[in-house]
Amino acid sequence: MRKTRALAAAGAAVAVLGVAAPVAVADGGRVANPSNIVAMPGVIARGGQLTVTVDGCPNGGHATSDAFQRTNLTPVNNRNDTARGTATIDENARPGSYDITVHCSGRSLTRPHAFTVIGGVRGGIGGSSTTGATPTDMAIGGSLVAAAVAGSGFFWMRRRAEKRI
Repeated sequence: MRKTRALAAAGAAVAVLGVAAPVAVADGGRVANPSNIVAMPGVIARGGQLTVTVDGCPNGGHATSDAFQRTNLTPVNNRNDTARGTATIDENARPGSYDITVHCSGRSLTRPHAFTVIGGVRGGIGGSSTTGATPTDMAIGGSLVAAAVAGSGFFWMRRRAEKRI
């Protein structure tokens, strides 16, 4: 009876090892586990290009996020089995923090708050924008400039008169 149990346990161990061996050999003897997702730059504007780098992704894969389209990751030859890809941030992405999910060799990893999208800037129209200076602000600024010009003119005229005496 004891021999039967021992043989059954040994057979189960061999079966488990036999099932796990092909998975380990598929990636050159190592099981690929994506790790260490890095997004550069960490803060980016809409339309900018984001570089995504992942360790443990020897055969490449792809990265996804709500802020950009699916991006392919290509292998980089080094010891960490690194893969890298470049994503373009959507023009309609809302400002805020975004996650990145990486899929490599049938496994996936998500890095929460991997990068931040900032809003665009308004340029070229200066104070005529409705969100910029109001007419009251413009009137106050204009009157301050006029007072400065009048005051400096008065100062120079008075100083000129003192030299004649």
